[in-house]
Amino acid sequence: MTATERLVIVGGDAAGMSAASQARRLRKPDELAITAFERSHFTSYSACGIPYWVGGRVEGPNALIARTAEEHRARDIDLRMRTEVTELDLDRGRVRTRELDNGGRESWTGFDKLVLATGARPRRPPLPGIDAPGVHGVQTLDDGQALLDTLAASPGRRAVVVGAGYIGVEMAEALILRGYQVTVLEQNGQPMSTLDPDMGALVHEAMCRMGIETVRGAAVTGVLTDRAGRARAVTTEDAEYPADVVVLGLGVRPETTLAAAAGLPLGESGGLLTDLAMRVRGHDHIWAGGDCVEVLDLVSGHTRHIALGTHANKHGQIIGTNVGGGYATFPGVVGTAVSKVCDLEIARTGLLERQAHAAGLRFVTVTVEATNRAGYYPGASPMHVKMLAERRTGRLLGVQIVGREGAGKRVDIAAVALTAGMTVEQMTALDLGYAPPFSPVWDPVLVAARKATGAVRAAGS
Repeated sequence: MTATERLVIVGGDAAGMSAASQARRLRKPDELAITAFERSHFTSYSACGIPYWVGGRVEGPNALIARTAEEHRARDIDLRMRTEVTELDLDRGRVRTRELDNGGRESWTGFDKLVLATGARPRRPPLPGIDAPGVHGVQTLDDGQALLDTLAASPGRRAVVVGAGYIGVEMAEALILRGYQVTVLEQNGQPMSTLDPDMGALVHEAMCRMGIETVRGAAVTGVLTDRAGRARAVTTEDAEYPADVVVLGLGVRPETTLAAAAGLPLGESGGLLTDLAMRVRGHDHIWAGGDCVEVLDLVSGHTRHIALGTHANKHGQIIGTNVGGGYATFPGVVGTAVSKVCDLEIARTGLLERQAHAAGLRFVTVTVEATNRAGYYPGASPMHVKMLAERRTGRLLGVQIVGREGAGKRVDIAAVALTAGMTVEQMTALDLGYAPPFSPVWDPVLVAARKATGAVRAAGS
């Protein structure tokens, strides 16, 4: 029996294969033929686990794979690995592909419905030596394996990490665990530009205590190579840092090269623009999700690019539901993220000060220092919580947390409050769990909410 519709998916990781799986649950193979293309060696994997694989804390790469290509094919999903989509022909409803392991053979595949899940690519500035062997971005399992191969072959133990965002600090920890001498070069005044500078300063102090040399205000100018052409040092405007391996932690940007060439709508960050059903704006038969799209920020009301596996999997579920004949929407995000470097936990949700200013909001800020559990209980350690609230209404705008064990996931309290549109005064009445091993009588997030409530009242209108 001929399938009534053809679904083509570009990208075989979280968003793409979640969409494929959900669509298959809703529609049988004789109703919907599903073909997915993935250019790497792996599918449906946890990219977030790569730093912990590199650091030796988890096995890999197989342990990071949620579902293999064979498992997808067993569910009547035609998943073609090591196949790159090189062109979208929207007028004729087809995609051009190239087989990467078969002499570059090219062909066309037709579609009635198209899903773009092309992910993101690491930022790699056009600097001298940036593409030399020994310089690694870390975005895919292939990237992780390439880095491990370099570490295994390297006779030295000096590593330079360029950038101190989430990936940068996580890779710094991984390399410390591998026994490397690690230098982190950060162009901004503080590490973790996803935090306000005063909170980033706490991360800098902690990294230095951990033995990670963190150089602030260091604009990288290039990578020096040895006679064999391999990276040997990273240069800034006024210094040179020896390196046996270089890791780029400069963040990512949406991979929308194909979409841009096809004339699909992109936002300010270069991510695809979709409606609430994850359908590409202006195109009824095209959906997009994961790291290649921009999403609505529920706090600021603007679209943002946030590359997280949590969003990608949700996008895939929603796309698969809609492609499969149902209806689902993705309302937006509040910008929640959590990370760690050694025993330091780092979290944020909502807006930073600069983002609140950019959104035209008037706000107050407070910062409190408390402990992660009752002060008399063994293992109590400091925790810093910063909170932003709208000046007139007291609406919660954002929270940042830096501390030890138990600090990071407390941000989820604020994420729920943001999603619900709560005020900081309303937050003070939240009925949170309490016992000395887990929290003081007043949880640090509620202490911050009480202080923010006072600041809102003092500020007036």
